[in-house]
This record gives sequence, structure tokens and C-alpha cells, in this order.
Amino acid sequence: VLENRDLQDLIKPRKVEFRSLNFNSTLHWQPGRAREARDTVYFVQYKVYGQSTWQNKDNCWGIQNHVCDLTNETSDIQEPYYGRVKAASAGIYSDWSLSCRFTPWRETAVGPPMVTVVHSNESIILKLQAPRSPYKRKRGSKIPMTNYYDLLYQVFIINNLLDEQHRVLVYEGKNKVIKIEDLRPGVSYCIVAKTYVPMLDRSSAYSSRQCTVL
Repeated sequence: VLENRDLQDLIKPRKVEFRSLNFNSTLHWQPGRAREARDTVYFVQYKVYGQSTWQNKDNCWGIQNHVCDLTNETSDIQEPYYGRVKAASAGIYSDWSLSCRFTPWRETAVGPPMVTVVHSNESIILKLQAPRSPYKRKRGSKIPMTNYYDLLYQVFIINNLLDEQHRVLVYEGKNKVIKIEDLRPGVSYCIVAKTYVPMLDRSSAYSSRQCTVL
């Protein structure tokens, strides 16, 4: 019995946590302290905070991965959720390992906007598109993150003559089309943008660079 108990402890999953970007929410974990055997499999359950019964996640029942997609199971974004994982190896089952409480609306990271340079003459005109959630409207299009948060766009310009790392904030606001003027012809400029969520005081990563020469 003791050996079984030791093995149970050694295979018990560690660091169970939710990670979430634009409400695409996945549960991640690390294998137990034992060197992971080839036959180790994992079982995932989830529940809403306050509920007594756990739900099995069928696609993540007896899997070898260390990640499980719970996007659809956490679609009520104001609700707090828990996930938990247990491992099995050589017919021995570990105890459950529990995640911290996860509230999608509060904890998801909002991604950067998509930036398109429409045209450039003496000025650059940009189009910004909010990141999209995985949740769909009745007609099938994905709901933008602006439906869930009051988002601001922050647009930065990089003058490649001066310094690759020097980003100057040229716009902050809600407009989707932005004009940047008073630029020098023949100079290469790059644009990056972030989304900012004022209510949570949180910024996204930078978007990928869009570069143009006037």
C-alpha cells in the first residue's frame, strides 16, 4: 500500500492553471515529480464556483497531453470556474490537483488589434480591427472583444532612421481608422498597436509591425 501511496504522490499533476487569450481558455498542468512514464494519462474535470458536482471533460479523459481546451465550458465569462486534473499510471490513480479560481472576464488577456496600412502618401492611414472572441453570433461571425470591454487602441510609430526600439505613441482612442500626418517622405516607418482595457488597467502585447516607406 505504501508503494502505491508513494506512486500516487509522485504522479500527481502540478501547477494546474488556466491560461486565456480573448476568451480562448485552456487548462495547463505539469507532470508529477516522477519521471513521466509513457503510459501516464490525465483526466480533467471542471465546475462553476459554488456548484457541488464536477463535470468530466470528455475530450480530456485519459489523454497524454498536458493541456485541455475549456473554452466552451467557460463561456459564461462572468462566472468563476475551477479545473482539476488527476493522473493514472500502471493502474495507480493520483489525487486530484486543483486550479486557482478562474473568472474569464477578469483574467483573460486581450490580444492586440490587427493593423492594416491602407495607403501612405505624406501621411499613413491605418485600419484597426479588434481581436475576436471564439464565441459566435447567430449568423456565425465571431464576436469582437469590443462587445465585452470598453477598449482603447494605442498606436505607436517607429522611425527606422532613428531607432528600432523607440516607439512614439501617436494615437489613443476608439477610432478604427487613423491618419498619421507630418511624416518625412522617403523615410521608412513601422506601426505597432496595442489594445488597452481601462477598467482593468491592462494592455495587450504589441501587434506585429506594419512597415511602409512614404
